[in-house]
Amino acid sequence: MFSIFGKQNRLCDGISRREILRVGGLGAFGLSLPFLASQRQTRAETVPGANAGAKRAKSCIVLFLMGGPPQHSTWDPKPDAPKEVRGEFGPISTSVPGTQFCELLPRMSQLADRLAVLRAVSSNDNAHSSSGYYMMTGQPHAPMNFENANPGFPNDHPNMGSIVRKLVPDRGSLPSSIRLPHRIFNTDGSVWPGQDAGFLGRSVEPWLLNCKPADPGFRVDELTLNAEISDHRLAGRRTLLDHVNQRLDATEKAGSKNGYGRLAEQAFNVLNSNDSRQAFQLDRESAEMRDRYGRNQFGQSVLLGRRLVEAGVSLVQVNWYRGADEPSDAPCWDSHAREAERLKTVLAPPADQAMSALIHDLEQRGMLDDTLVVCMAEFGRTPRFNGAGGRDHWGHVYSVAMAGGGIKGGVVHGSSDAIGAYPASGRVQPQDLTATIFHCLGLNPESEIHDTLGRPIPISRGDVIQQILA
Repeated sequence: MFSIFGKQNRLCDGISRREILRVGGLGAFGLSLPFLASQRQTRAETVPGANAGAKRAKSCIVLFLMGGPPQHSTWDPKPDAPKEVRGEFGPISTSVPGTQFCELLPRMSQLADRLAVLRAVSSNDNAHSSSGYYMMTGQPHAPMNFENANPGFPNDHPNMGSIVRKLVPDRGSLPSSIRLPHRIFNTDGSVWPGQDAGFLGRSVEPWLLNCKPADPGFRVDELTLNAEISDHRLAGRRTLLDHVNQRLDATEKAGSKNGYGRLAEQAFNVLNSNDSRQAFQLDRESAEMRDRYGRNQFGQSVLLGRRLVEAGVSLVQVNWYRGADEPSDAPCWDSHAREAERLKTVLAPPADQAMSALIHDLEQRGMLDDTLVVCMAEFGRTPRFNGAGGRDHWGHVYSVAMAGGGIKGGVVHGSSDAIGAYPASGRVQPQDLTATIFHCLGLNPESEIHDTLGRPIPISRGDVIQQILA
């Protein structure tokens, strides 16, 4: 029998000894799900937030192209601009008469009739960290243009995945929000703010899967039951954990039992559920399907995202994979140097392949009408090239592409000026994008969550982009 006397002392990170004992107990009983080590209860209250008028999507897949793709060489080519603006690549006709994409996106150009492209998105922030925070939360960072910013107050607004996890019930044993294949980070290793639950508390933080889905023999170790642990043995550990928690709860009549009970329950349910575990098993896909997405980390991450929404996850954010071999002067889509070479060899082809495969796959499975797909990034690139043959950070105008649940296909909303430098019409701010995503998921953007002081805050302060809704 366990007993704890005296008041709950909290450690420097705000986690109580009791919480550590609980989480440590889970680890001792064979559960190593990565999110459990940092879970805490939130004081925010659940808000129903249902938007009855929306054409609801059941799920959303966010493809986040970390680094900032050039709008000129993706969704918004400028063939009439000077060469130092338009770049090496020309436009290509699409399945929508009069609409052109860059020639680097041949597959997506044939799917333009399924897309809504926003060509005048603007954060007015030229720093990866702070503009990324704005895009993922719908709240501007304070201050703006702050590179290598760290998470934490006052920039602790929850990201979209956390809000979804707060307001949308889990379907099955998996959580309603998951991120993969790793966090977004800068070259110095600093993790961008806006990727966690912020003031909502870690109990609604999206699961983070650190993984390499394209590696041979890929599996998520944290979600794999060790071979030496039989079902009978796992059941025994669950009984023992329940007994420990009952004793701990008897010493503290503070009502935190339900939250931790739910977390432990979810952990055991995942380990016990063949369907949940199978969602992470890419080898259950045919070789042809895996080839369609591309045998690279981004392509296989996108395929994994499709499997997760198919298994009941409401929002999956797939980040562009940043490997150890990325050049320090132009990592991922941060094309400060040699932009043309990197676009045509390592960036555009896998992105075009994976995105088009996802839309075709969802459509063939009858899931596209129920699944919102969003391709976004933290910002775009400067209209003119620098001396290294690249473009620098540009948050004044860039593009976002959307498809699927709740979105009207064949639409281009907004425009940039003649050189792709500033919005010319239809400007969209990040909060408008989050409002639209929530709306498509059936959540009223005016629904309220509560911060740590109990103050009501709307989940988005933006306007739904009515022009792109089905």
